[in-house]
Amino acid sequence: MRTWQVERRKRTRHLIELGGLVVKAGIVDLTGDNRATILGALIWIAEKLNGDQGERARALWAAKGKKALDQDTLARDG
Repeated sequence: MRTWQVERRKRTRHLIELGGLVVKAGIVDLTGDNRATILGALIWIAEKLNGDQGERARALWAAKGKKALDQDTLARDG
């Protein structure tokens, strides 16, 4: 397999995983799959992270996400 093919597959997998997080968070259902709303929310997140409270938001969101992923792992394995 050529290098560009390997890189393309890695990128595709990465994008699919990110999309899965949007679904897992319930955003697709909550927005009625409205892509403008989802993009607007993601832009708002980026602006928040670039603001003066960015580090605080990052820490809070990371903790919340880790907890959700841990619970998902427990539910799947347990």
